[in-house]
Amino acid sequence: MHVAGWLSGFLHHLPRTRGGALRRGSALRTVNWLMHMALPMLALWLLLAQPEVDLAWDDRAAHFVLVLSAAVVSVVLGALIARAARARDDARLWLVSLVFITTAGFFGLHALITPGVLMDTSDAEFMLPTRIGLMLAGVVALTSSITFSPARNAFLWSVRRPLLVLVGALMAACGVAILCGVLDRLPDQDRLEHAEQVTALVSGALFGAAALAYLPIYRRRRAVVVMSVLTAFVLLGEASVALALGMSWHASWWLWHVLMTLAFCFIAYSARIQFNREGTTRGLFDSLATQQTIAELRRDYSAALEAMVDVLERRERGEQVQPDAVAARLADQFELSDQQVAVLKRGAEALGAEREQVRKLGTLVAVGGESSVIQDEDVLLRRVMAAIGDAFPGDEFRLGLVRAGELSFSNGAACAHEGPADARRPNEDGALDLPLIVKGQVTGVIEARRRGGAFADADVALLRSFATQSSIALENARLYQNLDGLFRSYMSPAVATTLLADPDQAGLGGAITDVTVLIADLHGFTAFAETTSPDRVVTMLNTYYGATVPVILETGGTVTQFLGDAVMAIWGAPVHQPDHALRAARAGLALHVAAEEAAAGHPDWPRFRVGINTGPALVGNIGAAEMRHFTAIGDTTNLASRLQSVAQPGQVVLGPTTSATLGAAARVSSGGWVKVKGKRYPVRFCVLHELRP
Repeated sequence: MHVAGWLSGFLHHLPRTRGGALRRGSALRTVNWLMHMALPMLALWLLLAQPEVDLAWDDRAAHFVLVLSAAVVSVVLGALIARAARARDDARLWLVSLVFITTAGFFGLHALITPGVLMDTSDAEFMLPTRIGLMLAGVVALTSSITFSPARNAFLWSVRRPLLVLVGALMAACGVAILCGVLDRLPDQDRLEHAEQVTALVSGALFGAAALAYLPIYRRRRAVVVMSVLTAFVLLGEASVALALGMSWHASWWLWHVLMTLAFCFIAYSARIQFNREGTTRGLFDSLATQQTIAELRRDYSAALEAMVDVLERRERGEQVQPDAVAARLADQFELSDQQVAVLKRGAEALGAEREQVRKLGTLVAVGGESSVIQDEDVLLRRVMAAIGDAFPGDEFRLGLVRAGELSFSNGAACAHEGPADARRPNEDGALDLPLIVKGQVTGVIEARRRGGAFADADVALLRSFATQSSIALENARLYQNLDGLFRSYMSPAVATTLLADPDQAGLGGAITDVTVLIADLHGFTAFAETTSPDRVVTMLNTYYGATVPVILETGGTVTQFLGDAVMAIWGAPVHQPDHALRAARAGLALHVAAEEAAAGHPDWPRFRVGINTGPALVGNIGAAEMRHFTAIGDTTNLASRLQSVAQPGQVVLGPTTSATLGAAARVSSGGWVKVKGKRYPVRFCVLHELRP
């Protein structure tokens, strides 16, 4: 009885174990369980090794009551599991039920032919039903542990009735053989006894193999019933061993009766635990079912849960729905008990709350994403307020910004700015103030108000996160606005955006990279400046640069410097551009077009000449700590300057590397040779006429 008490406590504790505690203690409990399972075999060894303690107890009436009671428990279990099998069309459940129905039938026959109770039988006849029953039950138990594909499940389910008839026929044949005294007329009784012992040992091996095969099932589904069936198979296997080796009407012989009874009572006890927890017999043995049945159950319960969640969400939106009526319909559809319906409601509420929280967190992530986008401040704030409104559709929100020392709300109301607001406490009107902080200073506030009550702590924490993300987005928007105005005065919008995202691409301190350099200056500027007033000269330069600089920026170029009447730009840095030569050539041609349009009506204005060269250059910030200048230095730049000096007004002159890089994409003509200071041989240049599409 110590074993039964320990196992009952073990299974009673197991369902209450959760998460990490189950994993941490599983190894210790497994060892403890194995030790208790080994105790019956240890007791059997002791009884056989010490015959003086293997006491005799010949009580035929006690045997009759004990075995018949165990058979009744077994047949009830078999009937319950068979009903669950029919509800699911599940072959494994039906085979498990057949194990208990088989043992119940043969053990009941064993009880009825107890010598001296209802009839007189020999020992061979008395033990025959038990050995046959355990053998058949062991085969069925091992078969129930196999992996059931849908086809295999369908096949076994289709032959369940013939198998049940076969078991019944064997049971009837056994009874007839006993009543006719067939065994007593066999000549070699010793060989018969030996065969019966072997049969019992084989039964023990079958039950042991079945228990081992159920271990993976238990690891996947840590349910009380699975563990109890596994344990029952172990006890039935040990009972078979005790049946083979024990001495009739001695303690070693009674041991297998006790183990057999424990096996059946143990499953009945675990089913009772499950029934007390669920409040219904439906689903008691679902954990034993095939994977196909488990998947169908999960789909059914998921559908029920989704239906309940939908009802609760519709009720939250103000629709006239009756959750209790829906719960009653689901209870009838899935045969749920009141306890299971209550669990379903709680699960639906928890799932609905979790989904709502996930939706709000998704909106929060979207607000955080706004901080990485260069956009107008007003557009940003409108998006932020729209996102918060979507996350909390039933609440009211109002945005206020600090302007000229006053906090002004979108409805035109204004109040004196008194410093940081506290998001943890409502203000005097019951609203929740969520400060927007930029560089440690309160720059605004989001006022939140919930109709009919205060915000829950979880919502307050989420709203504070919204305010924090909104503050970051607002700070970045203002920073981007300032930096954008600074960067875009020198480079294209794409380059500016890339540098804001990755400043290391600017090559701070200087780095050698392949670039294309364009230098353009005004031919005849000196003569024009000597005969023209300074204000007209400045007007001309601003007009020209106002027309030509956008051309450079639109093609992805970076303006590095203005030198009076000359402008220098580079492509390929600070952002890598594989087609930098083509971009520069396109800008050179477009620059002349833009300059002609800008000089319309001013025939006396000088015209640009352009030189372009491609090659390695030192690109980076050059200068002192107090003043830096982003530029490109090297022979590539020097040659570009020399090329523009030999160009005619309106021409674009290309260096040899640029011409080779453009290849067939450009129509050029040979311009001649130019002597470059520091180079031993003259450099051949080309004149660019057009770029082919």
